[in-house]
Order: sequence, then C-alpha cells, then structure tokens
Amino acid sequence: MSEQNFRLGATLMTGASFVFAMQDGISRHLAGEYNVFMVVMIRYWFFAVFVLALTSRKEGGLKAALRPHFPLLQMFRGVLLAAQVCVVITSFTLLGLVESHAVLVCYPLLVAALSGPVLGERVGWRRWTAICIGLVGVLIILQPGLRVFSPVALIPLLGAFMFALYGLLTRYVSRKDPTSVSFFWIGVMGAVVTTAIGLFHWQPMAPRDWGWMALLCCTAAGSHWLLIRALEVSEASAVQPFAYLQLVFAAALGMAVFGDVLEPNVALGALVVVAAGLFTLWRARSAGAR
Repeated sequence: MSEQNFRLGATLMTGASFVFAMQDGISRHLAGEYNVFMVVMIRYWFFAVFVLALTSRKEGGLKAALRPHFPLLQMFRGVLLAAQVCVVITSFTLLGLVESHAVLVCYPLLVAALSGPVLGERVGWRRWTAICIGLVGVLIILQPGLRVFSPVALIPLLGAFMFALYGLLTRYVSRKDPTSVSFFWIGVMGAVVTTAIGLFHWQPMAPRDWGWMALLCCTAAGSHWLLIRALEVSEASAVQPFAYLQLVFAAALGMAVFGDVLEPNVALGALVVVAAGLFTLWRARSAGAR
C-alpha cells in the first residue's frame, strides 16, 4: 500500500467517522421527539434506494446480488444490523452520546473475542489479555457496585455485541460474496424489517423535523460511501484506528449540543478500551503479515 493511498484512506475514514457522529446526533434528536422505529424506518427507505442504485452499477448488477452464496446469513445480517441501529439510537436517547459511544468502542475487542467460535480463527494470549483489559475499561465506565447500577447502562454494550457479531458474519460471507452483494442485503432487509414494524408506530412529523430527517438520510448514505471508499483505496487494518475518532466527534457534539457531561470514569474507561482495541488491531495486522 502506497503512502498516498494510506493518506487518502485515512482522510476518508476520518470523514466517515465525523459524518457517522453527526448522524448519531441527528438520530438522537429525532428519536427524542418521535418513535425510534419510525425514525429508523424512514432512514432505511432512503438507504435502500442508495444501495439499489449502487448495486446496479456493479458487475452483475441486481441479478448477481439476488443470488448470494449465503442467502440465509445475508438476510440475518440485514435484520441484525437494523435491530442494532434501533438499540444504539435508544441508547443515545437514554444515556447520551458520550457514555453510549464510550461503551460502543469496545466492539473491536468483542470481534477479536468472538472470531474464534464464529470464524475459527486463533486468538493468542496477547490479544486475550488486551480483550480482558478492554473489558475492565468498560467496567470503569459502567461502575457496577459503585453507584446505583441501572440496566439501561447495558444497552450500548448489547449494541456493541450485535455490531461485533454483524462484523464477523460480514467477514464470513465475504469469503464467497462480494462487498456489493453484502451491502445490497443490509439495505433491502433493513428496509423490509423496519417497515414491517415502523408503520405501526407512525407519528405526524413537524415540518422542521422533516428537514432533519432529510439530513439524516443524506448522512446515512454519505457516511457509508466514505467508508466504502476508504476500504477500497487502503487496507482496513491500516485505517481502522481512525474510526475511533467517532468517539471524539460524538463526545464533542454531545457536550456542545445536548449538554452531556464527560465524567472522569467515562474518560478513563474509554481511554483504556481504545488503547486495548488499538493493540488488538496491531496484533491482528502483525499476525496477518506473518
């Protein structure tokens, strides 16, 4: 990978992280005013159109996308991601952006922990040590036993677990299905599932919030386009650390716009989790090079 490709990939991944954070802020605002299922449903309508347009331009087009090698897994991935989006947005409304993202950044550690049973990959003692240290960071954030512990604090942890499982299944199906096929199924299945639920939770939306909804749909498409481009021009392991900037952007937005507070334990725990996550990425890259 050339230095130029790395710089472009890092820039695109940083841009994707920023847009994802803005998307989370808009989602929090809308979900605070309207039902979460309705918000996610409308977002998926636009996203499905974006995916269909993108897939039709790829080799084989929609015909190839409709014949995946792993049809059941592809459908399950789409349902899983849609459910994860609902869980995470609910977390934003109940806990705020700062604390939610501080817990959500542990998903690379969960990916490493689950890569053995799901993908049959070997995880060495160094990465297991990093995983345990990262989970200690999560405990520092949640502080069980040191304050009145609320089960609500487990919602972002559930979201992180769901996203880790989604990521592992994506890696599994990528053995035979190209990225365009996998992308097609998350858009289509997400739209189908959220529509089946969201229509029963429809609420009239104020004109100004339709503007926010339009912006949310644009950020959903834009963030995924930036992410795809970043992974096309550079190696995933090289630019993945820049994805952690989403925590910084989301925390800044939460404190500036929504009045979230960065508690000392949340800051310390997030630093521990990010450090452990970066170490697991480095070990995985080193193992891949060997």
